[in-house]
Amino acid sequence: MIREVIFWGDYFEIFFGQQDQKVRRKINYVFWLIRYTERVPEKFLKHLEDSDGLYEIRISTTFKEIRILVFFDDNKLIVVANCFVKKSQKTPKKEIDLGQRLKQEYFKFRIKNTK
Repeated sequence: MIREVIFWGDYFEIFFGQQDQKVRRKINYVFWLIRYTERVPEKFLKHLEDSDGLYEIRISTTFKEIRILVFFDDNKLIVVANCFVKKSQKTPKKEIDLGQRLKQEYFKFRIKNTK
């Protein structure tokens, strides 16, 4: 395994549970790529402009565009923050803000618990 993926909060778990089996398989496939592929194609993992270190996992289905916001911790650990169905060309600011807030919470928690 090249990267480890962990989940912060229950945003992803709730979202994943609401998806049908075909969408879940696609999500699992992209997570597999992220874990085991040295260079993940930008088609699946892309840095979000105008963000402080957030990336989006991109999953396209026939009917919807799914985005899962993540960030790195020590380059080999990807932390999954929040996810949503994208309904416009631009990533909604409220989703980016939530991702940034979850990232800050994660690092505060990590620092507090490593002392």
